[in-house]
Amino acid sequence: MSRSSLEGATVVLGVSGGIAAYKAVEVARRLVDAGAHVVPVATRSALRMIGQPTLSALASEPVHHSLFEDGDPIPHTTLGRRADFVLVVPATARLIGAYAAGISSDLLVATLLATRSPVLLCPAMHTEMWEHPAVQENLATLRRRGVHVLAPDEGRLAGGDVGAGRLPEPARIVEEAAALLAARPAGRRAAGGDLEGLRVLVTAGGTREPIDPVRFIGNRSSGKQGYAVAEAAAERGAAVTLVSTVGLPPPAGATVVRVETAAEMAEAVLGLAPSHDVVVMAAAVADFRPVLPAPEKLKKLGGPPSLVLEPTVDILAELGRRRRAGQVLVGFAAETGPVAAAAAAKLADKRADVLVGNDVAAEGAGFEGDTNAVTIVTRTGSVELPLTSKRAVADALLDTVIAQRGREPGAERGAAARDGDDGQGAGST
Repeated sequence: MSRSSLEGATVVLGVSGGIAAYKAVEVARRLVDAGAHVVPVATRSALRMIGQPTLSALASEPVHHSLFEDGDPIPHTTLGRRADFVLVVPATARLIGAYAAGISSDLLVATLLATRSPVLLCPAMHTEMWEHPAVQENLATLRRRGVHVLAPDEGRLAGGDVGAGRLPEPARIVEEAAALLAARPAGRRAAGGDLEGLRVLVTAGGTREPIDPVRFIGNRSSGKQGYAVAEAAAERGAAVTLVSTVGLPPPAGATVVRVETAAEMAEAVLGLAPSHDVVVMAAAVADFRPVLPAPEKLKKLGGPPSLVLEPTVDILAELGRRRRAGQVLVGFAAETGPVAAAAAAKLADKRADVLVGNDVAAEGAGFEGDTNAVTIVTRTGSVELPLTSKRAVADALLDTVIAQRGREPGAERGAAARDGDDGQGAGST
């Protein structure tokens, strides 16, 4: 991760009272090493887990832990305004619940409520607590408000248990914080952001083509990359419409249109596209669908069904044929072979301006994860992004879109699409 994204930044490092609090010490050290000014804010329970002198020594200033003993009459407001970024390691179920409910019962929660800077929560707790509906609903509430959440890993937990709830390693936490901070310089925030005044249409998720009322043909797309693009565009000032097949929490500020099949997505996207300045086809749209889905559940006793398939609408190609002057069109392609060559071919086939090739075979860049490795291809060249967060990919993509909007339309833009293309088995992960 580039040092420049953290160099000189003021990072409020919140520490709550989970057993994983010991890892916050390493996070503090890594942040300082990357050039950040680290302001530690700990709950009283956290200081029962780790020593106050240790955290103070490795951070940039002494630990703040009290609303009344800090020497500042309004320490939470001061801390919230100082922060360029707020990172909570670990975030316990109690802290998550208090933050979601707006209960400022300690200095850390009060600071979270007082800040207008980006916030990243790193939850850590036993699996039973992590999976409890109350915790998940509180996290969904916070995500809707624009809070970022780095989901815990699976692994060994306190007491010898194994399961979901383990705090990610400090290196990954700092990498994620750096990526989020780099994506949010002051000029990119919604007020006066570099996409202000633009309407951006984004698609996300994999379509489902029914075989019968129970079964469907689908793919492994989680929609996370599309949601990251929608979130980044909204935070950079765009008016965002998200056409989605998945049930992820909607990005703050985005209008969400729910669809399921390729036909429904085609109808929604082709109807909305003419009124948008940028269209990002991050969804993984099925290439084929059953011609006649069974009206009732197919029974196993009847033997294997014989499926007759027909092509679905190639939405990206149709957008390329229909788009208005000045509109920027972005496509995605999930690949397991040479990514750059496949993306370049599809760029021409679909009349797109930008094509993002997902290397789903790369370690850590497959479906459902929070990271991606892509190659962004335009008519003038390509940029390869090694494994990084999907949010960082989203911002790099939007930077490319802005560069494309600054170009004069070339003669090649009107080049005819070739027949026999590679279909739309595209999409993001």
